Amino acid sequence: MRPANNDRDVSGGTYTLILELESPVTVEIGALGTHRLPAGQYAYTGSALGTGGFSRVDRHYELAAGDRSVRHWHIDYLLGHEAVSLRGDVRTPDADIECAVAADLPDGPVDGFGASDCNCRSHLSAGDDIRDRVAAAHRRATIE
Repeated sequence: MRPANNDRDVSGGTYTLILELESPVTVEIGALGTHRLPAGQYAYTGSALGTGGFSRVDRHYELAAGDRSVRHWHIDYLLGHEAVSLRGDVRTPDADIECAVAADLPDGPVDGFGASDCNCRSHLSAGDDIRDRVAAAHRRATIE
């Protein structure tokens, strides 16, 4: 599922990608090394506050679809794996709540994932009903 391009896409903010691993995978994640991830639902929270705003999310969809191959960030290594499906995203425009959202979600399987520029344990989360949890975490973070 790829979001429709609209005026909101050029703004920036915080986003969380919703991923599904249909089977367990072993993936090399840059400097974090090789990790085995069980099948299930995952969420990756990132920031799109720089130049281009939410066009960064479009880049993630392109990588997941096989339209890109260059890997810059930890999430790129996961999105490029054939067993991973990108199922959508949740966005909060004009908000720098990346760490608050990540901290509010269940722990993920890889310490340091997506968190090389902050003190968070990880920005990759795992768990059932992850989409509902992500939406709630985005709402709570904007209230605080």
